Amino acid sequence: MSFMPYVPPEQLMKDRSEFAHKGIARGKSVVGLEFADGVLFIAENPSATLHKISEVYDRIAFAGVGKYSEFEDLRISGVRLADLRGYSYGREDVRARDLANAYSQALSTIFTQQMKPYEVEILVGEVASDGGHNEIYHVLFDGTVTDEHEFVAIGGHADEVATSIKAAYRPVWDLPTAVREAVKALSAAEGGEVVAAQLEAGVLDRTTEQRRKFRRLPEEEVAAILAD
Repeated sequence: MSFMPYVPPEQLMKDRSEFAHKGIARGKSVVGLEFADGVLFIAENPSATLHKISEVYDRIAFAGVGKYSEFEDLRISGVRLADLRGYSYGREDVRARDLANAYSQALSTIFTQQMKPYEVEILVGEVASDGGHNEIYHVLFDGTVTDEHEFVAIGGHADEVATSIKAAYRPVWDLPTAVREAVKALSAAEGGEVVAAQLEAGVLDRTTEQRRKFRRLPEEEVAAILAD
């Protein structure tokens, strides 16, 4: 007769946490920061098709690091939830806070009940279109959710990137300055220059008159900003 050896719950949680941390540490960092006209997400990502940064809804964007298939699954679930809420109630009722809480509950359940936790960290950002405060939520692999302000970095070199940005950050930055400073921080953490072809960037721009505030920054625009 086979039996499962007893493992203390605290040791089990510690092992799962270390496993997830190792997977996330292998990923390149993502930066989310507020600037004068909205919220910028930028990451080192040489792939042109496997996006780390994506739109979720009109004023909401998503960024993830870690195992691509896992955070992409979370992104798709978030899009479906946002569409359902917007259809059932109203588009203005779709909030980043609600999505972050839903992600938190899902990741907490996976972490505690499944054999293998998700190896992911995610950011959910919302730009304020009425002069209010932007929102950036950081959700960990175990479901822990944090309300971030001004800037946040996730991924393998998150601490180094955040420290570099903190030394220079100003909330009145325009978009080009925000891009340059974020790339400078990513380059410093990686120990070498990160060029435009290796970058993925998206912005939630409150100044656009369109309902959808998210747009990707093409490589040519990023290259022009970095060359200026």
